[in-house]
Amino acid sequence: MGDVPKPAIGVLALQGGVAEHLTALERSGADARPVRRPEELAAVHGLVLPGGESTTMTRLLESFELFDPLRERLAAGMPAYGSCAGMVLLAASVLDDRAEQDVPPVKPLGALDVVVRRNAFGRQVDSFEADLDFAGITGGPVHAVFIRAPWVDKIGADVEVLATVTPGGTGVTPAAGRIVAVQQGPVLATAFHPELVSGDERVHRYFVQTVRAS
Repeated sequence: MGDVPKPAIGVLALQGGVAEHLTALERSGADARPVRRPEELAAVHGLVLPGGESTTMTRLLESFELFDPLRERLAAGMPAYGSCAGMVLLAASVLDDRAEQDVPPVKPLGALDVVVRRNAFGRQVDSFEADLDFAGITGGPVHAVFIRAPWVDKIGADVEVLATVTPGGTGVTPAAGRIVAVQQGPVLATAFHPELVSGDERVHRYFVQTVRAS
């Protein structure tokens, strides 16, 4: 009996934490590849949309002629995982409390039936870490790093909540109960950055298994 072939999983490599996701995916049993062009997108079985700056990523998706091909593949059922800014991009609708008129809009891909609020936990100085119970992942709580993170305001009927912020802990009490991880079919999103937690690839392994199942 031969080895199970590795699924080819891309990381959108236009901006943000690309290298960390590639490393975590390789350690999780995937053939991880950077994706910058439509032909590279066409060659993968699933895609990670990393953290970064969601308005910049929106502009670059258009500039690299990736927005429409990516939206079409997502609509056709391609598995995807978005962390932080990636969660914003995968949403159906995006809210932003900031009043600056020069903030460009995010053009979401509509792969998740959720409303996401950008920068919901505050600015860079409001970044924090927390341990979360994550549905479908065993081995104890998942350590989550939140950096200018979004949260999910509303979910559709077909969306499963995987994790919420629990009460207690420095800096997280005002956000208690907020939804920070969701899944709809083969599409997963987290408000936090699991790729920044060295030695714990459980979220990435969860996604690799999702890709294999698809």
